[in-house]
Amino acid sequence: MGNSFEDRLVRRLAALREERALSLEELATQSGISRATLSRLERAETSPTAEMLGKLCAVYGMPMSRLIAEVEQAPVQLIRRAEQAEWHDPATGFERRMVSPPARGFKAELIEGRLPPGAVIDYPQPPVRGLEQHMWMLSGVLDYTVDGTTHRLQPGDCLRFHLYGATRFSCPGPDGAHYLIAICEP
Repeated sequence: MGNSFEDRLVRRLAALREERALSLEELATQSGISRATLSRLERAETSPTAEMLGKLCAVYGMPMSRLIAEVEQAPVQLIRRAEQAEWHDPATGFERRMVSPPARGFKAELIEGRLPPGAVIDYPQPPVRGLEQHMWMLSGVLDYTVDGTTHRLQPGDCLRFHLYGATRFSCPGPDGAHYLIAICEP
């Protein structure tokens, strides 16, 4: 295994399981991801999807952005565009860019998301209950379901909420959805 972002991500996921003394079977039960898939993931034989990362982060009680930040190199104050970590979900085409990743001493972070037309991502539970989020639509349309209510977000709209339950990101098209999310830890 090399030192690419994805390699470091896979190693961090394995370390989180080991730190919590969870067997693959226990993690499979808690996350709802099959033992075989978790094993392939830890051996870097498959790439993690956004849904998988969401489920694992929920088990570990951490926002996905915190997981990604732990995989990144040392935090800096000025993060140039070329240095902002990007992650692509192979299952949905979802793209996530850490505009201002979480870092020690900071409670907020800014994430850019792009979801292609027709893509849907379900997160059955939040990684950390009560996270404050602000979602600002830049272009396209996004149907975002939080607390059982679906909000159709269009360019310029901002939805702010505390995250406690399941969420769904759905891009009805015809264009992709492009948005920014500010996440503030409680």
